[in-house]
Amino acid sequence: MPTYNVFTSNLALTNFQKNKIAAEISQHHEAATGAESFFAQIIFHKIEENSHFIGSKKVITRQIFVHGEIREGRSDKIKNKLITSLRDALINFSGVDKENIWIYLVDLKPDQMIEYGEILPKPGDESVWFNALPTNLKKKLKE
Repeated sequence: MPTYNVFTSNLALTNFQKNKIAAEISQHHEAATGAESFFAQIIFHKIEENSHFIGSKKVITRQIFVHGEIREGRSDKIKNKLITSLRDALINFSGVDKENIWIYLVDLKPDQMIEYGEILPKPGDESVWFNALPTNLKKKLKE
């Protein structure tokens, strides 16, 4: 499951914005990678006031940082499509200027990740992995 940690600095997102950003991240992840959108996990964090610095200077502008952990094995083209579509979605739904959006994608080896109690498959093998899950869990994920 890709995990996207969304950090905001000098910015309070509304519930509507969080819902839209979470939906966009999920949809763009699916469009770029082919993995079902229900695999994407999005967690929002607000950086406390006076707790964000670049070098020794306190940051006073509105900023968004996304740290996304995805499974290793995707091409640079796919990752480029994903990262730019995420940037554009953040611009559209947060009101933050392009130069104040930071996104980092980190590749993790699938065999070093467990989700829903099972080691994750390599990209492209999701259906085999999903079909091996308990029926009640498959139903829950598809909802």
